[in-house]
Amino acid sequence: MAGRSFIAGLAVLLIAAAIAAEQSPLQDFCVADPSNAVLVNGLACKDPKTVQANDFFFSGLHLAGNTSNAVGSRVTPVTVGQLPGLNTLGVAVARIDYAAWGINPPHTHPRATELLTVIEGRLEVGFVTSNPDNRFISKVLSKGDAFVFPQGLIHFQRNIGKTKAIAIAAFGSQNPGVITIANAVFGSMPDIATDVLAKAFQVDKKLISQIQSKF
Repeated sequence: MAGRSFIAGLAVLLIAAAIAAEQSPLQDFCVADPSNAVLVNGLACKDPKTVQANDFFFSGLHLAGNTSNAVGSRVTPVTVGQLPGLNTLGVAVARIDYAAWGINPPHTHPRATELLTVIEGRLEVGFVTSNPDNRFISKVLSKGDAFVFPQGLIHFQRNIGKTKAIAIAAFGSQNPGVITIANAVFGSMPDIATDVLAKAFQVDKKLISQIQSKF
């Protein structure tokens, strides 16, 4: 039963993600050729005559991710980087595993809307609208529930159960990108000046330095 629900959830997300924000392809497919040095908005295409079935194939979404990290979650992406056949097709997916009370920290996807479906467990999810309202919209999801995060908005998920949780996310981009807020603000290389962040967050510079040291 678990296997069937996993497949059903993935199928629903793939259908939903087919309504893509990216431009429609101009040919049947454009399998990515990462070795090509040509810079385009996306990746250059392989010669169609050399394309094989494996260019359209990925295996591994049935495997649990290792959640033994500071936030208690692991994302297994299937974007054009892992599945070259996604190039120009405007879709991608990911599996997200959560330890008990694990979080997928606040982050954004600059190039894609995300549709999340819970496969196992219960998740608290939410996103924040843009300035000036900054309205926080959240909901608790159970197995089989779906929730959409609009493109570019900060959002998160948290496992509120005592056992692991699993979700599948579908994206309206072959390469949705991810900006994890804490990593970007406190873990940039080189660091953003402490006085800038102290003024932005209205805290002491020492506290900023302490937080930066964790990233």
